[in-house]
Amino acid sequence: MENLPQLSGRLTGFNVANILKGLLVFSTGLVLLGWLWFTPPGLLGKADAAGYAVCHRIAARSFVIGDRQAPLCARCSGMYLGALLGIAYLCRFGKRSGMPSLKVSAVLFAFLIGFGLDGANSYLHFFPGAPGLYEPTNMLRLITGTGIGLGLAAILMPVAHQVLWKAYDARPALAGWRQFLPLLGLAGLIDLAVLSENPLLLYPLALLSAASIFVILSIVYMVVWLMVTKKENRLDNYRDLAFPWLAGFLTALLQIAILDAVRYFLTGTWAGFNL
Repeated sequence: MENLPQLSGRLTGFNVANILKGLLVFSTGLVLLGWLWFTPPGLLGKADAAGYAVCHRIAARSFVIGDRQAPLCARCSGMYLGALLGIAYLCRFGKRSGMPSLKVSAVLFAFLIGFGLDGANSYLHFFPGAPGLYEPTNMLRLITGTGIGLGLAAILMPVAHQVLWKAYDARPALAGWRQFLPLLGLAGLIDLAVLSENPLLLYPLALLSAASIFVILSIVYMVVWLMVTKKENRLDNYRDLAFPWLAGFLTALLQIAILDAVRYFLTGTWAGFNL
């Protein structure tokens, strides 16, 4: 009989946890259905809506799939595809949580500098007569975007592992050229596929670039939620990720839906900004 209060407390905590999980699943489904209902039809239409929340989608600065504009501009396409590739590549190293080695970090920092310079130079060309370093191209936008996407993944994944797991591997996943060069090679192949503008290649890559927006934001918000609720370093395996990831996904979805709604309210169109 002495254990009844303790047992009752455990049952109450169990029930509350299940209710919260049920609400999370219900809320996610409700928001997702609403977003799917109000956004443009078709897979590329949904990809356009995802890109609409984070990208200017200026036609002249975007690649073309057959006779339609890609969901993201060239720079954002590179950034999100690079980040998605980096996340998938780093997952093969398990729970390694160390930051990239100094030599790899130097290359990633060079990518950051290139991204900033090319972005600033490209921005100056919005203004006739403004001085520019060179004529910007979508190829340079794609390449510099891919570089910054790889850098984002190289930082995001170690941070996530440090927050998620009870036991993680302190070694860096990108410890040297043996780990880094294959990633660069894969990124180069993806960029070549995009630059070909072959619809058979660009169509799935366009969908992946849009899906990457959800993937990246979901990971970021999952980490934030675990830190805010003070539940860091409590997960044992990947099955334990289900509800933390769902909370992150719901937050990411809400952000995208709100940004879509605000932009559409202000512009009245799903098209990109006009130059």
